Amino acid sequence: MTKIAVTSASGKLGGAIVRAAVDIVGPDNVIGLARTPAKAESLGVEIRPGDYEKPDDLKQSLQGIDAVLLVSGMDAPEKRIDQHRNVIEAAKQSGVQKLVYTSIQGAEQSTAFSPVVHSNRQTEADVRESGLRWVIGRNGIYIEPDIEYIDTYKQRGEIANCAGDGKCGYTTRSELADAYARMLTKSKHDGQTYNLHGEAITQQQLADYLNAAFGTNLSYRAMSVDEYRKDRVDELGEFMGNIIAGIYEGIRNGAVDNPSDFLAAAGREHQTWQSYFDQLKTHAVT
Repeated sequence: MTKIAVTSASGKLGGAIVRAAVDIVGPDNVIGLARTPAKAESLGVEIRPGDYEKPDDLKQSLQGIDAVLLVSGMDAPEKRIDQHRNVIEAAKQSGVQKLVYTSIQGAEQSTAFSPVVHSNRQTEADVRESGLRWVIGRNGIYIEPDIEYIDTYKQRGEIANCAGDGKCGYTTRSELADAYARMLTKSKHDGQTYNLHGEAITQQQLADYLNAAFGTNLSYRAMSVDEYRKDRVDELGEFMGNIIAGIYEGIRNGAVDNPSDFLAAAGREHQTWQSYFDQLKTHAVT
C-alpha cells in the first residue's frame, strides 16, 4: 500500500487533503507534516515535523513515504521558491517516488499578484524537473472567504471590488481535497497539469447566490483597480492589500476564467454553485 505524506497538514487545505486521502487509503497510510505538529494532531494520523525551512527535518520526516503532496507556502514569493525546493530535495533524498504540487491560477504579468504566480510557476518547473513522477494542480480561487465575509457584506449592502464583469473560476477546499487525494493515489494522473475549479461566475452572480442563501439584498459595485487597491491596503496592510487587489485585477482581465480539468482530476464534475449555496441555505435555516 502506498504511503502518502501531506505537507501543511495543520492548514485548512492540507488538513482537508489529509482527510480525503484517509478516506481512500486509510489512516495508517497517511502522514501529515506540519511546522507545529501539535496543531495537526486532531486529524487522527501520524504527524511529523514539516517546516519548509528545515531540510534535515523534512528529509527525516519523508523516510518511508511513496508520494508527497506539497502545499504551496504562504511566505513572500522570493522566499517560497527555496522553501519548496527544500521539500523537493528532501523528497528525492528520502526515496519518494511521486510529488504532487498545489499551484494556482492567476495573471502571470501586470498585477500585484503576478509575482506570487511567477513563484508558483518556478516551483512547477522544479517539480517537473525533479526526476520524480509528478502531478500539478492549479487551484481556482477559494469561495469560502466570501462566505466568511457575509456579515461585512450585509453591513455594506454590497460586494465592491475591481473584478468588473470578469468571470472567476471559484472552488472550495473540500472539492480540491477530493481531487488531490485522487491525484496522489492514481498513477493515471502522472505527468498532468490540471486547472481545478468549478463553473466560472461573475461577481454579480456571486451576489445573487449569496442573496438566495442568506436572504440578503446585496448588489455588486465595480471599482477601479487603483480605488480597490487603496481600499484593501487601508484595511489589510501593504502586502496583503496589494495581493488581494492583484487577484481581483486578474479576474477583471480574465486570468482565472480558464477551462476546468476538475472532471479529469477527480473523476466527477465539480459541485455546482447552485448545490453549494443550497447547502449553505439549509445549514443557515437549521
